[in-house]
Amino acid sequence: MNIKNKESYILISSDENSFSEFYALFLEKVAIYKKQHIVLKISDKINTTKEDFLLFLDVAAEKKKEKTSFVIVSDTVNMDDFPENFNIVPTLIEAEDIIEMENMERELGF
Repeated sequence: MNIKNKESYILISSDENSFSEFYALFLEKVAIYKKQHIVLKISDKINTTKEDFLLFLDVAAEKKKEKTSFVIVSDTVNMDDFPENFNIVPTLIEAEDIIEMENMERELGF
Protein backbone atom coordinates (compact mmCIF):
# COMPACT_ATOMS: atom_id res chain seq x y z
CA MET A 1 0.00 0.00 0.00
CA ASN A 2 1.27 3.44 -0.95
CA ILE A 3 0.07 6.51 0.94
CA LYS A 4 0.76 10.02 -0.34
CA ASN A 5 -0.28 13.24 1.33
CA LYS A 6 -1.59 15.48 -1.46
CA GLU A 7 -2.56 19.14 -1.13
CA SER A 8 -6.24 18.52 -0.40
CA TYR A 9 -6.51 14.77 0.19
CA ILE A 10 -4.75 11.52 1.04
CA LEU A 11 -4.03 9.25 -1.92
CA ILE A 12 -3.97 5.58 -1.04
CA SER A 13 -2.98 3.23 -3.82
CA SER A 14 -2.63 -0.51 -3.95
CA ASP A 15 0.51 -2.45 -4.68
CA GLU A 16 -0.57 -5.72 -3.11
CA ASN A 17 -1.15 -8.94 -5.04
CA SER A 18 -4.69 -9.56 -3.84
CA PHE A 19 -7.72 -7.48 -3.02
CA SER A 20 -8.22 -9.11 0.38
CA GLU A 21 -4.66 -8.23 1.41
CA PHE A 22 -5.12 -4.63 0.25
CA TYR A 23 -8.52 -4.29 1.93
CA ALA A 24 -7.19 -5.55 5.27
CA LEU A 25 -4.32 -3.05 5.18
CA PHE A 26 -6.68 -0.27 4.14
CA LEU A 27 -8.99 -0.92 7.11
CA GLU A 28 -6.00 -0.68 9.46
CA LYS A 29 -4.99 2.73 8.04
CA VAL A 30 -8.29 4.48 7.28
CA ALA A 31 -8.95 5.55 10.89
CA ILE A 32 -5.73 7.58 10.88
CA TYR A 33 -7.20 9.81 8.16
CA LYS A 34 -10.62 10.33 9.73
CA LYS A 35 -10.70 14.11 9.16
CA GLN A 36 -9.15 14.09 5.68
CA HIS A 37 -10.49 13.38 2.21
CA ILE A 38 -9.39 10.02 0.85
CA VAL A 39 -8.86 8.98 -2.75
CA LEU A 40 -8.40 5.25 -3.11
CA LYS A 41 -6.69 4.08 -6.31
CA ILE A 42 -7.04 0.38 -6.91
CA SER A 43 -4.51 -1.18 -9.24
CA ASP A 44 -5.71 -2.82 -12.44
CA LYS A 45 -3.40 -5.72 -11.55
CA ILE A 46 -5.64 -6.73 -8.64
CA ASN A 47 -8.57 -8.88 -9.66
CA THR A 48 -11.66 -7.20 -8.16
CA THR A 49 -15.39 -7.82 -8.26
CA LYS A 50 -18.39 -5.58 -7.72
CA GLU A 51 -18.76 -7.14 -4.27
CA ASP A 52 -15.18 -6.13 -3.42
CA PHE A 53 -15.97 -2.49 -4.18
CA LEU A 54 -19.19 -2.66 -2.18
CA LEU A 55 -17.11 -3.41 0.92
CA PHE A 56 -16.16 0.28 0.88
CA LEU A 57 -19.78 1.47 1.28
CA ASP A 58 -19.43 1.66 5.06
CA VAL A 59 -16.24 3.68 4.74
CA ALA A 60 -17.95 6.06 2.30
CA ALA A 61 -20.89 6.52 4.70
CA GLU A 62 -18.55 7.18 7.63
CA LYS A 63 -16.55 9.75 5.62
CA LYS A 64 -19.79 11.50 4.69
CA LYS A 65 -20.75 11.73 8.38
CA GLU A 66 -17.34 13.27 9.06
CA LYS A 67 -18.00 15.79 6.27
CA THR A 68 -15.10 14.52 4.20
CA SER A 69 -14.98 12.86 0.80
CA PHE A 70 -14.15 9.31 -0.19
CA VAL A 71 -13.53 8.55 -3.86
CA ILE A 72 -12.41 5.32 -5.52
CA VAL A 73 -10.42 5.48 -8.75
CA SER A 74 -10.82 2.47 -11.00
CA ASP A 75 -11.41 2.17 -14.70
CA THR A 76 -12.24 -1.54 -14.55
CA VAL A 77 -15.79 -1.23 -13.18
CA ASN A 78 -19.05 0.13 -14.50
CA MET A 79 -19.94 3.05 -12.24
CA ASP A 80 -23.63 2.57 -13.06
CA ASP A 81 -23.54 -0.73 -11.10
CA PHE A 82 -23.16 1.18 -7.83
CA PRO A 83 -25.33 3.50 -5.73
CA GLU A 84 -25.39 7.10 -6.91
CA ASN A 85 -23.86 8.40 -3.67
CA PHE A 86 -20.86 6.04 -3.97
CA ASN A 87 -18.03 7.88 -5.72
CA ILE A 88 -16.22 5.69 -8.24
CA VAL A 89 -14.46 7.42 -11.13
CA PRO A 90 -12.01 6.26 -13.81
CA THR A 91 -9.30 8.93 -13.32
CA LEU A 92 -7.52 10.81 -10.56
CA ILE A 93 -8.51 14.16 -12.12
CA GLU A 94 -12.18 13.20 -11.80
CA ALA A 95 -11.61 12.18 -8.18
CA GLU A 96 -10.16 15.63 -7.46
CA ASP A 97 -13.20 17.19 -9.17
CA ILE A 98 -15.55 15.17 -6.94
CA ILE A 99 -13.74 16.40 -3.83
CA GLU A 100 -14.03 20.01 -5.02
CA MET A 101 -17.74 19.64 -5.82
CA GLU A 102 -18.49 18.00 -2.48
CA ASN A 103 -16.57 20.75 -0.67
CA MET A 104 -18.73 23.34 -2.43
CA GLU A 105 -21.91 21.43 -1.52
CA ARG A 106 -20.84 21.31 2.15
CA GLU A 107 -20.09 25.05 2.11
CA LEU A 108 -23.57 25.70 0.69
CA GLY A 109 -25.16 23.50 3.35
CA PHE A 110 -26.21 20.53 1.22
